[in-house]
Amino acid sequence: MSYDATRDRVEHYFDRTATKVWERLTSDAPVSRIRETVRKGRDQMRVKLLSSLPADLTGLRVLDAGCGAGQMTQELALRGADVVAVDISPTLVKIAQDRLPEHLKHKVRFASGDMLSADHGGFDHVIAMDSLIYYTETDIRGALAKLGERTRGSIAFTVAPRTPLLMTMWYAGKAFPRSDRSPVMIPHEPRRLGKTVSDIGQISDLGRVNSGFYISQALEFRP
Repeated sequence: MSYDATRDRVEHYFDRTATKVWERLTSDAPVSRIRETVRKGRDQMRVKLLSSLPADLTGLRVLDAGCGAGQMTQELALRGADVVAVDISPTLVKIAQDRLPEHLKHKVRFASGDMLSADHGGFDHVIAMDSLIYYTETDIRGALAKLGERTRGSIAFTVAPRTPLLMTMWYAGKAFPRSDRSPVMIPHEPRRLGKTVSDIGQISDLGRVNSGFYISQALEFRP
C-alpha cells in the first residue's frame, strides 16, 4: 500500500471511526484497564520524546507531526516553542485547539492535512509520536527525507518494534483482513531502519516504552 493510500486510511479511521475513543483516551475520563495501559504508555513516550529536546525551546520552531488531541503540542508551547501542530484528522485538530489554554494560543498554529507538506515551512525540530507507525520502511525513509530537508535539528519519532507479540498481531491481521478494521501497525527493526536511511542521515535509539497493550520504540533522526 502506498503512502497516500495509507494516509487516507489513517484519516478515515481517526476522523470518522475512532474520534470519540481518542478524545476519551487523551483526557482524564475513566477508561478500561486495557486502554489505561495505552494511556500510561503514551504519557511515558511523550516524556521520552520531549527529553530529547532542549528544556528551553524559546525562539525555536517545532513541528508536532500528527498532533492528535494536542497533548504534545501543549507541552512544546509551555517550553516556549513556536509550534506548528498538524494532524490528518480535522476533528482531532479541533479538539486540540479547544483544549489549548488561552495563554498558549499565540504560540501554536494548527493545520489539518499531510504532516509532510512543504507548506508548513522549515523547523528547528520535529516530533512525530505514533504518526509513522502504519507506514512501510520505504515510506518512513521518504518521510524522513522530506522532513529532513526542512529541519535544522532532530526528528524524534516512534515505530512499532518487532517484538514477538506485535509480530503475532501483525501476521494475524494479514491473515484475517477486514475492511472495517483500524490501520495495522507495521513493526520495524531499528538497526535495519538505520541502514535504510544511512545515505540521508543517522538514526539513534531513544528507548522503548512497554506498557501493557502499548509498545513503542522511540528513535531520533538527524539529517
